Amino acid sequence: MTVLYVLVPIAVVLVIVAIWVFSWAVNSGQYDDLDGPAHSILFDDEDPAHLKALQEHNPAEPDAANTEDDPEKPQT
Repeated sequence: MTVLYVLVPIAVVLVIVAIWVFSWAVNSGQYDDLDGPAHSILFDDEDPAHLKALQEHNPAEPDAANTEDDPEKPQT
C-alpha cells in the first residue's frame, strides 16, 4: 500500500510531462506538414512546376521560380 504513495505521484508527473511535450510539439509546428518533405524528394529541384508549388507553399521565401537557367530570359 505504501508503494502507491510513491507510484501515483510519479505517474501523475509523467502524464503532465507527456501532455506538456505533446503541446510543445504541436505549437512549434512539428505536425504541420507530414507529407511535404516525404514527397519533395521525388521531384527534380529544377522542375518549374515544383518550384512554383514551393513558392505557393512558402510565400515569404524569395522567388524560387526565377532560379531556372533560361538563356533568352534576362537575369534580374
